[in-house]
Amino acid sequence: MDASARLRAERARTLRRLATLSDDYAEVVAASRDTNADDEHDPEGATIAFERSQMGALAAAARAHLAEVEAAEERLASGTYGVCERCGETIGGERLAVRPAARRCVRCAGQR
Repeated sequence: MDASARLRAERARTLRRLATLSDDYAEVVAASRDTNADDEHDPEGATIAFERSQMGALAAAARAHLAEVEAAEERLASGTYGVCERCGETIGGERLAVRPAARRCVRCAGQR
């Protein structure tokens, strides 16, 4: 699979994940609206608040990943895709197969 196809597939997976999380979040919010849950005083309230918080964090991570995929698509269009942003060396094909939006080679990624 070429880089463009990998990035399209990654974008599609991420968008599906965001849609699922949005649906799940809406269900939790709707379910909590139908109850008299008070996050502070109701034992179920803490669970509902945790679920909302967790889904919000997962959605934020998915949106950040989508931005990384979009940045990788821009690098592909400009001819810099697959070049480490830190050292300028080529990012290995195996790394890009696993992490299509990778900005750094394995060596530089490990030096964070």
